[in-house]
Amino acid sequence: MYESYQHIRFERRGRILTVVMNRPEVKNAANVRMHNELSRVFRDVAADPDAGVIVLTGAGDAFSSGGDIRAMKEKIADHTLWNDTVDEARSLFYSILDLDKPLIARVNGAATGLGATLAVYADIAIAAESAVIGDPHVKVGLVAGDGGALMWPMLIGFQKAKELLLLGDNVDAKEAARLGLVTYCVPDAELDARVYGLAERLLKGAPLALSGTKKAINHTLRNLALSTFEYGVSLETQSHLSRDHAEACDAFIEKRKPVFTGR
Repeated sequence: MYESYQHIRFERRGRILTVVMNRPEVKNAANVRMHNELSRVFRDVAADPDAGVIVLTGAGDAFSSGGDIRAMKEKIADHTLWNDTVDEARSLFYSILDLDKPLIARVNGAATGLGATLAVYADIAIAAESAVIGDPHVKVGLVAGDGGALMWPMLIGFQKAKELLLLGDNVDAKEAARLGLVTYCVPDAELDARVYGLAERLLKGAPLALSGTKKAINHTLRNLALSTFEYGVSLETQSHLSRDHAEACDAFIEKRKPVFTGR
């Protein structure tokens, strides 16, 4: 059932299904194709009768570095691609909230931008000590509206969330765990043991009780998402059309600092 995926691969350990974002050459940054695949993967794994617990991770030494800057440039040139991205983002995040199977983020390296959002939307996030997490939307001239604006304040409080999202800086895994942005920070060598040990424990639980508990908790998040997510994406769309966003993309490609003008 996963034959159509190009940038996501799947690994099975019995009833544990590992979903691997697979563009290691660019730190698993999401291009147009990968973003589309992420928008449907959680509905597919929800329908997989052989998957009881889902582990999300990245290939190589990164979890996901977020959006691909060159893909962002394409969306500036062709706004229909941006509209598709918004629809896919909506599908992605609601499908995570609707997933009735436990979802563990195995944060094996940098989780930034979209990668950070995927990590904080998981039911449990376990990060290696070498990992960092951050949402640099503002650094590329975009509003952090497609997930971070909802989940970060819920996890770490509004003031700290504002500080981190407004600056766009990364925090290391140990600090992220202290703040509550991820569940645990563990030594790199212990990451798999902790992730898959926890997955095995969850598999021994009563499936209906687990899924019902998730639904009860996520009911609140989903209701909040109906307002916060939709409003945030509308603001992010406005920033996508700004000169500052185009300048940030150009500066990244040209390896220089952007000069923002507020337009």
